[in-house]
Amino acid sequence: MLLGGGSFLMGTRDTDGFPDDGEGPVREVVLSPFRIDACAVTNDRFARFAEATGHVTEAERFGWSFVFAGFLPAALRRGAARPPQTPWWCGVEGATWRTPEGPGSSVADRGDHPVVHLSWNDAAAYCRWAGARLPTEAEWEYAARGGLVQRRYPWGDELTPGGEHRCNIWQGHFPTKNTAEDGYRGTAPVDTYEPNGHGLYNMSGNVWEWCADRWGTRHSERPRTDPKGPSQGASRVMRGGSYLCHSSYCNRYRVAARTANTPDSSTGNLGFRCAWDA
Repeated sequence: MLLGGGSFLMGTRDTDGFPDDGEGPVREVVLSPFRIDACAVTNDRFARFAEATGHVTEAERFGWSFVFAGFLPAALRRGAARPPQTPWWCGVEGATWRTPEGPGSSVADRGDHPVVHLSWNDAAAYCRWAGARLPTEAEWEYAARGGLVQRRYPWGDELTPGGEHRCNIWQGHFPTKNTAEDGYRGTAPVDTYEPNGHGLYNMSGNVWEWCADRWGTRHSERPRTDPKGPSQGASRVMRGGSYLCHSSYCNRYRVAARTANTPDSSTGNLGFRCAWDA
């Protein structure tokens, strides 16, 4: 999708936000025109890249990646290493983009789902092959807002307007019971739900999306033009939230919400979409 750029208000004063994440201050940002994928990169698209280039992802090289515990059989859950701060994640040997829940799983029936278990480095490699790049964080937020000004979600301020689900996130009690009222426990096809005002799908929920920028939490209130984030930093920005986000824990499926991870990290709820200069 070609987006015309121009001026927008980036950031938020949302009382439900996380100031320590650097969600504010609200500041004027001016962007040049750019193009961005309407959808996240799918398993089918990434498969074509892997076949054409022989690319081996970092999860494949490391031999493992993080999988949500609720997707695993009891025996595998018991033997898996878990981060103490987020014990619902299990380090699973053999979990890759081809086998998202580890050995025995497959993406054969998920060709139109977002590819996951990809590091920032993997996403950047795909973009180079496709003649693209990862969107800057400012481009991502401008795209996600869909032309709305300072709204909480890509469609407005209500999470489920008229009782309608607009994104794939967790319903129920996190992390033990997901009622899947939105139709999905894990990933959904990339064009699920209504697009936003720019014609973009799933800018909230489904999978986190890598951005080009390095992570930082201090932002100037002065207007900026085509910002690209800090010049140094060990981690990269992730945007959009995922199917595991819930108001009681994550609540980062809001347009201005943000988080980060190291560029070699991969999980079962992390993907990307491409951008291009116009």
